[in-house]
Amino acid sequence: MNITVLGAGAWGTAMAISLAARHSVVLWGRKHSVIVEAKKTGQNRVGLPGFTLPDSLQLTADFKSAVSHAAGPEGLVIIATSVAGLREVTGNLAGTSVSNLIWLCKGFEENTGLLPSQVVAGLVSEHVNTGVLSGPSFAQEVAAGLPCALTIASKSPVLRKMALGAINGGNMRIYSSDDVVGVEVGGAVKNILAIATGMSDGLELGMNARAALITRGLAEITRLGVALGGRLETFMGLTGMGDLILTCTGDLSRNRRVGLGLAKGKTLETVIAELGHVAEGVRCAQTVRFISARAGVEMPIANAVAGILFDQVSIRSTVSQLLSRHVRDETDTLYGKQAGGQS
Repeated sequence: MNITVLGAGAWGTAMAISLAARHSVVLWGRKHSVIVEAKKTGQNRVGLPGFTLPDSLQLTADFKSAVSHAAGPEGLVIIATSVAGLREVTGNLAGTSVSNLIWLCKGFEENTGLLPSQVVAGLVSEHVNTGVLSGPSFAQEVAAGLPCALTIASKSPVLRKMALGAINGGNMRIYSSDDVVGVEVGGAVKNILAIATGMSDGLELGMNARAALITRGLAEITRLGVALGGRLETFMGLTGMGDLILTCTGDLSRNRRVGLGLAKGKTLETVIAELGHVAEGVRCAQTVRFISARAGVEMPIANAVAGILFDQVSIRSTVSQLLSRHVRDETDTLYGKQAGGQS
């Protein structure tokens, strides 16, 4: 199959490396200099250093030629930008012959509060099959060929079948779903909870506290997701519980590292500069605070993270405030039975 990956960051490069073993893959990068160096060195030293690019992987900074490689009903285009870059790249597909489109980004668009699927829906023809590929996955491990499991979510049975045939295989296991909203909400909000968990671990509050944050964080994700139209069972799967556990506990998690850095007294600007990459949870926290308020869903942990990031609230006072919240029956709020429930 002809596959084009648009975005030569860590995740896009890792996906291209994985798929190039079985398909004809083109990896497009915005910066010509990065592509030239990658061709010369055989590595994407900017997006994913330390991993050799397969000889079969085609690299280009020419957007039009990259897209034409995977145009038509038999091709697959994968957008691997951040949420911030999704609108521009998708908009550039207008007038092309792309028939099947998948995105990998996780989050809400910052200024509009839209999910990626909503952004895409406003930019492409209704005749284009669209979907999201998400789940617990670190780019470095995918590039190294280590096992992982992901979910392709789409309203199109054609795209789900195509994605399963194209991506499932080797060390990558793919499941399918038609719950696009549920999959996207899980992938977005878990990044905020990973920042919270990083803060807790940075303060050495212990593994009990970490387990509590993850569990109650899952309740918050589920409540918001159900309120926005996702299905309850989706949040118990790979893109809910699975992605949350990985991002909160894995040392490769950028969002967890943000929390760890803040707990050590570093400023947000310093932490982001040291990362050198996008941490979607930072961008997402403010947006989720607004969306949850609008939906009438109380999310104390996610909102506490937003307060620390943007309102100069101290981490330790936030911990005390969360611990002193009014007590409730756990089953009233754990799985979204009450949209306005408390954690």
